[in-house]
Order: sequence, then structure tokens, then C-alpha cells
Amino acid sequence: MTVTTRNRVRIIGGRWRHRLLAFPDAEGLRPTADAVREKLFNWLGQDLDGWRCLDLFAGSGALGFEAASRGARQVVLIESNPRVCMALRASLSALHADNIIIECANGVELLQTGNPLLTAAKFDLVLLDPPFSLGLSEQLLEKTAQLLNPGAFVYIEHDGHFEVTANWDIWRQGKAGRAHFCVLRPAEQLIDHSYA
Repeated sequence: MTVTTRNRVRIIGGRWRHRLLAFPDAEGLRPTADAVREKLFNWLGQDLDGWRCLDLFAGSGALGFEAASRGARQVVLIESNPRVCMALRASLSALHADNIIIECANGVELLQTGNPLLTAAKFDLVLLDPPFSLGLSEQLLEKTAQLLNPGAFVYIEHDGHFEVTANWDIWRQGKAGRAHFCVLRPAEQLIDHSYA
């Protein structure tokens, strides 16, 4: 994998602070900017000790590795591009990260089929940062709600065309360049308490 300066992203906080993650060029892959990640983790609190997190469109791994660096108990990274997956596994190995699981698969399909990797235990934070061309459907968001612990958060990065339905509350939001981002909390009735 050929890596240039623009194909690296820096972890900005936690135990791997200042470490670089390398990633290949891939269509739709745009790592979340440092300033946006800093704002997100300021909102959530710097310490995610004990949290279980899901990054459904992992890309460079910037968001998921950041959560793991800040103490998350487990982070599940889902990425469909095999080359990008290989880069994520290289970063995992370089950091000796034992709290990260990487699955090379289509995140939307895993979500729609109720894959055990996603349903075995619930999440405290779900990160949704798909390629802007993919868009986010209401159905995808509602399925995400079924994966959440009470009090959990969903982070969404989008191009400004995403509309929040009445089933969700915007907890925080911001904009940086083309990227719009928000943290949502679901209405309590959307959360399925039928499995642990």
C-alpha cells in the first residue's frame, strides 16, 4: 500500500495520542477531521471507559480507533473495502489493540440481517459516517436504535441532506467544510430491551 501524507490520520487523544493511522485511497473514504473528532469527544467526555462502540463504516478507522484509545471496552469496526480492511488490521497490529474487532463486510447488510456480531451485546455509541453518496435512510437509523443501550448515542456525519425524524433528538450538532455532523439520542420506545 502506497501511503502519502494525505493518507494518514492522527489519533488526537487517549493512550495512542499522536499515533498515525495509514489508509489507502478508496472511493468515498474521507477521514473525519481532527477538529470534528475533538469536538465529538469533548461532547461525549474524554474517557469512554467501559463503553461498547460500533463504527459501521470504519474507513480510515479514525473514529473507532479514537474511541478505543479513550478507553472503550470494545470497538467493532465494519468496513466493506478489502484494501481498507487490510490497512485497519495493520493499524490494529501496530497499536497492539486488544479492544478492537475488525470485520470486513458490508455494514448495511450486517445490520439488516441481524448479524450476531452486532446483536450479541448492545452498544453505548454507534458511529455512522458513510460515503456521502450512500446517504442514510430512516430504516437504517431505526435498525441502529435496536442495537443501543439506554442512554446511548449515535454520531452521524453527512453532507447536509440528512433529515432527523421525530423518533430522534439532536443532542449536539456542528459543521466543518462540507461535513455536517450531529449526535442523536433515540426516543426510548425505539430501544429494544429484549436481549442483553
